Amino acid sequence: MSDIIMRPYGGPGDLRRMQELVQTGWGPGSRCHVGELAWDRFQHPGREPEWPTMLWEHRGRTIAWAWVRLPGGLQFVAPDDLADEVLDWFHEITTGDRLATTILDTETGLAEVLARRGYRPAQDGSFLLRMSRGLDRLEEVEVPDGFTVRHVRGDEDVPERVAVHRSAFHPSRVTEDSYRRVMRAWPYRSDLDCVVEAPDGRLVAYCLAWPDPDNRVGQFEPVGTHQGFRRLGLARVACLYAMHRLRDAGAREALVYARGDAGHPGPAELYRSLGFRAGARTVTYTHSR
Repeated sequence: MSDIIMRPYGGPGDLRRMQELVQTGWGPGSRCHVGELAWDRFQHPGREPEWPTMLWEHRGRTIAWAWVRLPGGLQFVAPDDLADEVLDWFHEITTGDRLATTILDTETGLAEVLARRGYRPAQDGSFLLRMSRGLDRLEEVEVPDGFTVRHVRGDEDVPERVAVHRSAFHPSRVTEDSYRRVMRAWPYRSDLDCVVEAPDGRLVAYCLAWPDPDNRVGQFEPVGTHQGFRRLGLARVACLYAMHRLRDAGAREALVYARGDAGHPGPAELYRSLGFRAGARTVTYTHSR
């Protein structure tokens, strides 16, 4: 394809272009979701210098993008015939001795390109399952006595919302300022930021659901429970509530990624109990130089 322009990421407007490419190419085996991109880009403050990002455009339309996490991680969306150019750029700007990128096991064309370039599947045994379910025939939400499930009301909830995330994912770089950035990002909706409130008023579990209004698929990213309130079924409550709210917002399907290996089986078991079924799995390809 001629007249392809390659240019660096220039801010939130370019994130929308990256999201639009994800939306237009969406299908049953799609790897990226618009919500995941927003969460990953804005959850941590001050990371932009570590994240070289490039867009490829043809006649004003984004046809590929690549996002590097220095020293050697790559996330990208590109047609198979542009993958070599993406990898050429990646190899030029990375500083690490070990390069890595993750795709789905159904992306056979990209797997062939990576193998030809000397990448090999990692042998550490960890992987994620792409799990999904339709939003018809949802069970009712049952909340333990004394607890309440609701959605984030606004800025007044940010301190508690950040506190429960930082407990669930300790140690965490998420701050109140960075979470406010997340809340300003498209397609965040506070009515899909679902939380469980303890009897003492603390937020103790959550499920952040991201809508894709074009494809009517919502993604959970992230889901967590305060360390002091685990094994009470509260994450399940938050996720089920989020599915009801996604359906009310027009979504037909919910999507989540969960560890599929034996090292951390709990989340996948939770989602299976909610009716999610596993499809593709991730494969991380590495390259040493």
